[in-house]
Amino acid sequence: MRVRISTTVDEALLAEARACCGGAKDASVMEQALTALVAAHRSAEVDRRIDIAYREMPLTERDEWGDLDSFLDAAGRGDSHESMPDASGSR
Repeated sequence: MRVRISTTVDEALLAEARACCGGAKDASVMEQALTALVAAHRSAEVDRRIDIAYREMPLTERDEWGDLDSFLDAAGRGDSHESMPDASGSR
């Protein structure tokens, strides 16, 4: 099902978006933009969930790959969860 939208946007931004899309019609430009927005949000949510999972798992908890604490020691980086960057890049 298709839905009609009507909105006002910045003229320069629209011109730049049109140029990026090879002169595609506005409906196509808008659909591509919305698709990219949704994909970016999904990707950020996956990153957030991975970050939470790693922070909730104790460094010494073993799985089929071993434990993160031993890996970090072997890699010569005695990092802990507190010093590891989160999904946003901050520590």
